[in-house]
Amino acid sequence: MSDRIFGGTVLAVALLMMWATTLIEESFIQDPLGPKAFPMVIAVVMAIAAVVMIIKPDANPEWPTLRKNLELVATVGVLVAYAQLLPIAGFVVSTIFATGFLCWRLGASPRQSVQGGVLIAIGIYGLFQHVLGLNLARGPWGF
Repeated sequence: MSDRIFGGTVLAVALLMMWATTLIEESFIQDPLGPKAFPMVIAVVMAIAAVVMIIKPDANPEWPTLRKNLELVATVGVLVAYAQLLPIAGFVVSTIFATGFLCWRLGASPRQSVQGGVLIAIGIYGLFQHVLGLNLARGPWGF
């Protein structure tokens, strides 16, 4: 029953996201897909996953321990901090710290986490800024 409750909650959030996406105003200067494409794709994927959870719930779900719940809260905190620091510190610096933390929580050593954070941030920056031509948040150092 808990999977169905969670699936229903996720489905409601996905539907709210779809509705909120339709309210995004489009300017005359935008990328080819427009500002609505990415949030709409995320909302559709969420809705599909929610429907699957409602139709086929796990027979014997295992709930996370207190430690795992605290790790999830810490991860959400890092992602909120990332969103807040993005316009201040810029894309590369903010992404290094956020991806480094996420790599560490996924089991990498501290050294691997730092390396992964740097490589991921620079790789994504290069791809989006120079290959795709999309502007990313610039920090005080210009990147």
